[in-house]
Amino acid sequence: MAAILVFLGLHWFLSLTMHSLYLHRYGSHRMFSMSRGWEKVFAVITYVIQGPSALGVRPYAILHRLHHRHSDTEKDPHSPLYYSNIVAMMLNTFHTFVALQTGKFKVDDPALEEGIPRWIAFDRFESFWWPRLLMAAGYVTFYIYFAPSARWYLLLPVHFVVGPAQGAIVNWCGHKYGYANHKNLGDHSRNTLPIDLITFGELFQNNHHHSPERINFAQRWFEVDIVYLVSRPLFWLGILKPI
Repeated sequence: MAAILVFLGLHWFLSLTMHSLYLHRYGSHRMFSMSRGWEKVFAVITYVIQGPSALGVRPYAILHRLHHRHSDTEKDPHSPLYYSNIVAMMLNTFHTFVALQTGKFKVDDPALEEGIPRWIAFDRFESFWWPRLLMAAGYVTFYIYFAPSARWYLLLPVHFVVGPAQGAIVNWCGHKYGYANHKNLGDHSRNTLPIDLITFGELFQNNHHHSPERINFAQRWFEVDIVYLVSRPLFWLGILKPI
C-alpha cells in the first residue's frame, strides 16, 4: 500500500510541477528564459512524467493564451461558466487540444504562437500513441506487483489522465470558488484555498489573471506558490534566467 501511495503522490506532484513550470509559466507566458538545450530537457521530462496524457507545449500554450484573451466569455476554451460539470468542460478542451495538435484547428493570429518553444521532431513523436500505451502498461505492471488488492486499481485512471485532470481542476475551481484579491474586468477568476494545497500555486488564479507576467502567483502573506519556490534554485543554478 505504501508503495502505491508514494508512487501516486510522486506522479501527481512531479507532473504538476512540470505542467506549471514548463507548459504554463514558460511555454505559455515566457516568464523566464532558458537555453535551447534545456528546453529540450524540460520537454522530454514533462512528456515522460505526465505519461499517457502528456500535453504538448504548442497546443497547450495556444489554448492557454486563448483562455487569457477571452477569459470567461463564450470564446474561452475552458470557462466553467459555460459547462454544467467539470467532465463536459474537460472533454471540450480535449477535443480542441487534439484539433490543434492535428492541424484541424487553424491559428489565424501569429501572436498566439509567438515565442512557443518548438522541437518539430519531438512534436511529431508526441502525436504517436504507442509510447503512451507503453507508459500506461508500465503503470498497470507497477500496480500488479505492488497493489495489495484489486481495489487499488481504481487509482489507475488518475495516472492515465493526470495532466488534463490537473488542468481541469485549476480551470474549474479557479473560476468558481474562493476569494479575489483583484477585480479583473470581465473575469471570474478566484484564488481557491485550501484546494491549492494539491495544485502548488496554480489555484491563485485571480492573482495570475491580474498579473499574468508575474512568476510568483502568491501575493498575500498566507499564500504560498510552491512551484515558484521550486524554480528559485533553478535560477541560482543558471538553468532558468530572468527576462
